[in-house]
Amino acid sequence: MAERTVPAPTGQTAPAQEPTRAEEAYVPPPVDIYEDDQGLVVLADLPGVEPRGLDVRVDRGVLTIQGRAAHLAAGDPVYREYQLTGFFRQFQLPEEVDSTRISAELKHGVLMLRLPRAERAQPRRIEVRAS
Repeated sequence: MAERTVPAPTGQTAPAQEPTRAEEAYVPPPVDIYEDDQGLVVLADLPGVEPRGLDVRVDRGVLTIQGRAAHLAAGDPVYREYQLTGFFRQFQLPEEVDSTRISAELKHGVLMLRLPRAERAQPRRIEVRAS
């Protein structure tokens, strides 16, 4: 049931109010980071976020996770006791991570990112030619 507002006094009209846009609210998702032989594994809890509401990107060595939770029921809410918030978190990546090979999988509200190590340059001998 929707809450009722107080009516304007009899004979007066309520002043027109311009609706304001709700501010975006973000919370940092809880994250676990593991290291294995191939690199790093990041697990982020993103309940209610679907792949179309998720943005994962790397820019200038910064990994950004941004997700927006979606309501399961279609339509406009008539009454609600909680507001779904968005998720936002950033990490500075170490130079040893190969950002071109990062992979992501979202399953049951858990995002798994695999951050593989970059191939290290192998030492090699440089041939010097006489001119």
